[in-house]
Amino acid sequence: MPICITCTHPISHLYTVYESAYNLRLEQCSKCLKFADPYVEHDSLTLLLDLILLKREVYRHLIYNRGTEPRKALGSKTDLDSEGSREGEHTLAATKDRQREKDRWWLILKLACGLITVDAFIRWAHLNPQISADVSRWTVETNIVFLRILIGCIIETFAFHGGVMFASYFVLALSDFIRSRRSTSPVEISGVRQQFKFSLIPLTIFYSSLTKLFLLFLLTIWRPSASKPGGSPYYWDPSYYSSYLVSRALEIWDEDKLDREWVVRNVLGGMATGFGLRVVLDCHPVFTTVVILVGWLAKTVVAGFLKNWVGGDEHSGDKWMAYSIP
Repeated sequence: MPICITCTHPISHLYTVYESAYNLRLEQCSKCLKFADPYVEHDSLTLLLDLILLKREVYRHLIYNRGTEPRKALGSKTDLDSEGSREGEHTLAATKDRQREKDRWWLILKLACGLITVDAFIRWAHLNPQISADVSRWTVETNIVFLRILIGCIIETFAFHGGVMFASYFVLALSDFIRSRRSTSPVEISGVRQQFKFSLIPLTIFYSSLTKLFLLFLLTIWRPSASKPGGSPYYWDPSYYSSYLVSRALEIWDEDKLDREWVVRNVLGGMATGFGLRVVLDCHPVFTTVVILVGWLAKTVVAGFLKNWVGGDEHSGDKWMAYSIP
């Protein structure tokens, strides 16, 4: 069952279709009195931009409401009778739920293939900057190196997702236990928790990684230049600012002091993943942080076993470990 992207209240349908797919009416949430999901009218580009901007509503639309069937306007009582008995409706609903679950796993597989390949290319370009800048130097050995990195990314992704799902199971059980102990009256379960399935966790992680991979891909194909267009090198002139504190603060952004790719992958990537899991788990941020840390720990342990095989030498292995945190 879909939910309202504003208050997460369950709703039977998101919109009603009249005669054609382009003639529709958005449904209103009975709790917050807002449109249940305006994203059904938006194009894919708008969804992608809002996903990169980490908007909570677009996460709820993509995770819970994407692909749900609309209510069709029926013109006669015969159409209502053709739906069959109540038992038949329950059977039909169960069949649709199973089909949605299969479609969700198929979507996860497609996202995994695309995003893991992009991540492998980004890591390969970081470990081999000379070859990535000159396509003519691509050899058979380069293909073998890229294949090793791709396999390493696949194994690490499985480790991270497995650690997150393992931690999520216990965190949700602990969260429900604490919530039931604190409240003397029956606890109202949110629409997010009512519709929760463990297949939503890897889907959320892949959606959250779009922000990180988008910025890393830009840094890969457009690397910061060390010199000006005329050929003279960039230099830092601390006397330009009169304040010593301002000068010292701006020095942090120097290329030799700040690894932008590391910041994007570790800091921004971790924040985006935590935000996405906060939406789907619907628990306290402390619990979400614990889930992320367990996933990082599992991935780091696996990366420690793979670093020498993937990197080829100790130096490349250390660089692989530095970029293994999601």
